[in-house]
Amino acid sequence: MDNKYLVAVIGAGPAGLFGARELASQGARVAIFNRDIKAGGLAEYGIYPDKHTMKDGLRKQFRQTLDMPDITYYGNVTIGTHGDLTLDELRALGFDAVLVAAGAQGTKSLGLPGEDLEGVYHAKDVVYGYNKLPPFSQKKFRFGKRCAIIGAGNVMVDIARHLLNVQKVDEVTAIVRRGPNEVNFTKDEMKHLIAYLDLDEFEKEMGRVAPAVQAIHQDLEAGRHKVLDSLSKADPKTAGGKFHFDFLASPIGMLGENGLMTQLEVEDNILVDKDGKISAKGTGVKRLIDVDTVIFAIGDKVDESFGLPTEWNEFIKNKEPRFPVDGLSFESVVDGVFVGGWSRKASEGLVGYARKDGTSAAKAVWQYLQTKQPANASADAVTAKMKGLNKPIIMKDDIKRLEAVEAEEAKKRGLEEFKYATNEEMLQAMGLTETA
Repeated sequence: MDNKYLVAVIGAGPAGLFGARELASQGARVAIFNRDIKAGGLAEYGIYPDKHTMKDGLRKQFRQTLDMPDITYYGNVTIGTHGDLTLDELRALGFDAVLVAAGAQGTKSLGLPGEDLEGVYHAKDVVYGYNKLPPFSQKKFRFGKRCAIIGAGNVMVDIARHLLNVQKVDEVTAIVRRGPNEVNFTKDEMKHLIAYLDLDEFEKEMGRVAPAVQAIHQDLEAGRHKVLDSLSKADPKTAGGKFHFDFLASPIGMLGENGLMTQLEVEDNILVDKDGKISAKGTGVKRLIDVDTVIFAIGDKVDESFGLPTEWNEFIKNKEPRFPVDGLSFESVVDGVFVGGWSRKASEGLVGYARKDGTSAAKAVWQYLQTKQPANASADAVTAKMKGLNKPIIMKDDIKRLEAVEAEEAKKRGLEEFKYATNEEMLQAMGLTETA
């Protein structure tokens, strides 16, 4: 036995992969368990499809991580109460520690009437759908001519781009709880969408919300800049649709006919400034907006069926951590189980943030490992357990084969990138079958 620590990392997005890299470079052996066939997580399936340079750069770093000799990859394996293995079953394999970096796989629901109508979706489903992540890639979405997106962050911008450029819808309206000063997208993202903004409508909307904004002494001009500063760098329009903002509005229900969504009901808000924190407060004034589709881009929550205690959409963390990093707790309430990335703080930051958080979580794990002797768990026993799951388990070499086939296919078709949209096609490309 080589007397090395053996750590399980659950999830192969940026947090999991960079966490695994940190642990392996400290001298631990790492087994990565990933729900998807491919590694990458949101970096593979959450970034807008045309950002090829960014994705290629990340994939290169991920490949370098997976190529480390002390890292083993098991793809197509779900960990959780309803998974291939429960968290307890995984821990029973003798790992010295577990780092959970499985992202935030739960769906936030506002519990509104009409959420089950056809045409009502969560942002994650739509983003995974157009990024070809199975099984979302096979889901049939009903995108009508008029769509509303609840939210004002980068995800809203991405989805609006997709609806206007790809789905060729007529109108997209961003429903924003607060005012223009609180929008949360970056100038760099908004430049891809801003050409579709109906500027006359926008000025009318700014006039409409001006009293509420000025009532709390906010600078309306600063809000206007936040939205319009990307105009000078705007991507040209490629379709004829329009984009609008509807500020100071909270969704309160969806109405439909024959199971299909037809209207969104909103309540108008005013703004309240409490110790510098701006929040929205309902006025009781309600109105209906005619839309065929509504997409909630309101963030995510962790998967409550994963096997760790949760509270307020998050896994509960040890409030008095033994191994804090930068003053943060990466410790779950289960000894030896740590959380990083969106599993620690759902919907927080982008890839760079996830990378830093995963690395910090791994540093906390390493501090913990220094307090105990390696249990000398057998990596071969882990592989044997995986192979015994009676389903295709994806290893590093399989991933390389898949990447080569997809690259060849892209070349053949004259595309920047080609991706198989179903697990069956991916398994076939790797020479694996569903019942391996």
